[in-house]
Amino acid sequence: MKIAVLKETAEGERRVAATPETVKKFIALGAEVAVETGAGGTASIADADYAGAGASVGARAATLKGADIVLGIQGPDAASLKGVNSGAWIVAGMNPFGERARVDAYAAAGYEALAMEFMPRITRAQSMDILSSQANLAGYKAVLDAAAEYGRAFPMMMTAAGTISAAKAFVMGVGVAGLQAIATARRLGAQVSATDVRSATKEQILSLGAKPIFVENVAGIEGEGSGGYATEMSEEYQKAQAELVSAHIAKQDIVITTALIPGRPAPRLISDAQIATMKPGSVIVDLAVESGGNVEGAVAGQVVERHGVKIVGHRNVASRLAADASALFARNLYNFLSTFWDKEAGRPVLDEEIGDAVRLTQGGRVVNARLLGA
Repeated sequence: MKIAVLKETAEGERRVAATPETVKKFIALGAEVAVETGAGGTASIADADYAGAGASVGARAATLKGADIVLGIQGPDAASLKGVNSGAWIVAGMNPFGERARVDAYAAAGYEALAMEFMPRITRAQSMDILSSQANLAGYKAVLDAAAEYGRAFPMMMTAAGTISAAKAFVMGVGVAGLQAIATARRLGAQVSATDVRSATKEQILSLGAKPIFVENVAGIEGEGSGGYATEMSEEYQKAQAELVSAHIAKQDIVITTALIPGRPAPRLISDAQIATMKPGSVIVDLAVESGGNVEGAVAGQVVERHGVKIVGHRNVASRLAADASALFARNLYNFLSTFWDKEAGRPVLDEEIGDAVRLTQGGRVVNARLLGA
């Protein structure tokens, strides 16, 4: 069983899908690991570190030759996988809805593509969940990005020259990224408030010392979809939420938006008119910018200014913490494959619950129910 680890080719991608730690663990399972030269360079991992862990390090062609499993951060193009064994597994973040043509190409080439972001939100799969591990870092980095753009201090400071008021930060969307953003903004000394369409998040917001901002007594407040994700809200709820947010957002210095709906464009949370009510020098960080954006006027990959407010739209935020993001992503992949490792077969054998959830292609066809129903 040969596992290949490729150097990422997507623009701005600095992460790598394996670390010396996980290489050692895969070898301990009985696998052979090959790593493409330079794969870990942007994540501060030298080729010598992989070699020291027992991996072979070489050119892409040698890395892929005879591979049974290919690990990636983002799914590689099917045409770039020449030399892998028939029916090889491609295990990565696939963006299946946004990159459907690539999924079809995997099927045509006979590869079995496994989308790690389709990992079910169940207890036994928590250690395999790339969305959670990467969102945690993205939420942290979003606050640091906001602090870097904000022209003032976050904490209240009492000095001989006078008092500096604490910054007011508002987090919209209290999933993994939002919770980490709340915690990080609190550590920096901001006065933090937060909102979400799921009423169950109120206790989580309070537990982190932030103030919950919620629409009350309007149908749709539960907002809980399958797997713990938010769902789209009723028109009545959306209207009530917009009114509440408009009044609150005008008083904020920092706003961080994190709302995503799997398989759909990100919901619009902040309009241009609402931005215009904010104080000049305020900062908005849109973590959903690559999925269409929560903020009107946000531009993926840029920091733009509207009405004196900076709107931060960095792409691939977790990748901007490449070393830690790689370590967590690599552990997610190892936890996934090792959980299903069959010693007799010398390879992982997936069960139905998780296998059917993450498997996109098999036997030359697209087989995933979520894609077939899209």
